[in-house]
Amino acid sequence: MASTGIALDAACLMAVALEGIVYGFSVLLFVGTMWTLTWKQRMQDVNRPIAIVAILLLIISTAHIVVNIIRVEDGLVKYRDTYPGGPVAFFADPSQPTLSILHALYILQTLLADGVVIYRCYVVWQSILVVILPCMLWCSVAVTGVFVIYSYSAVTNITGDFFANVVGQPTHWVTAFFASTMSTNLLSSGLLVYRIWTVERNISTVRTTRNTLIPILRMLVDAAVLYTVVLFIALVLYLCANNGEEPAVDMIMPIISIAFYMVLIRLAINRKNRSLLSTIETTIAMEQGNSQQSPRHPLRVHVSKYAHSDSTSASRIPYEDQQSSFNAESGKGSMQS
Repeated sequence: MASTGIALDAACLMAVALEGIVYGFSVLLFVGTMWTLTWKQRMQDVNRPIAIVAILLLIISTAHIVVNIIRVEDGLVKYRDTYPGGPVAFFADPSQPTLSILHALYILQTLLADGVVIYRCYVVWQSILVVILPCMLWCSVAVTGVFVIYSYSAVTNITGDFFANVVGQPTHWVTAFFASTMSTNLLSSGLLVYRIWTVERNISTVRTTRNTLIPILRMLVDAAVLYTVVLFIALVLYLCANNGEEPAVDMIMPIISIAFYMVLIRLAINRKNRSLLSTIETTIAMEQGNSQQSPRHPLRVHVSKYAHSDSTSASRIPYEDQQSSFNAESGKGSMQS
């Protein structure tokens, strides 16, 4: 299978440049994420598991772009005149140690991100049965990723064409890996969105506040679509033996982090909006209660509670809205905190 598109050395150089740009955006979102997790929070109240995952994503992304820069420097500068075939042959060698390290980092990033989505799905559904299939797909991502690294490192017949070197078993494992991670992401995100949508539909008719879960739904869908589209483009380019696959795959690393960070930041914004809205509603309700002393107009105070964890907030808020609605309809004032 002959490669098509731009020259391989140019594709690798473009990959580093584009990854660096997207990586810069991911660092900016990381700073915003850590600010939302720690702002006006005591140390013991910080969601440490989520903070650790965010830091790990940044570390892996940073290590990936550093190794990628070293690989490009080796091919274009260090071994430019000594490697048989020049830079193109160097980048076409799938058994290069730097390429194996890049693949290992990419697999770790994918497993971490997919694991977080599966965990969120479990928290929302509170059922092991729901996440059995996503967990099996997650394991298939790990297995196929290991075999991708092994099959690449086992290539011995090196030519100047990368896709000719990996034809056969390596290509099959790469295809299986992309298919597994896309299936894991789509299934887990779909289950998560469906659960939140059903809760929102059930409480929409009895809600006493203007709070809604629609922004959370949109944010989850946006993150899933962003990740899936980039994976699909990379897979199509790989199957078409197009060298544009290099920048597409390298850009996935910071995009995974961006998809994770945007979820946390959107949840934090939603939490602040709920807090402000609940304060306004409480003030209005108290003023109405002071001006109307008739027992037929009981005081109603509603203070929304928003859990700090990004994983549990979506499943807890609707229940509280529904509970406050029930109390209001039964003629009893209630205060929740």
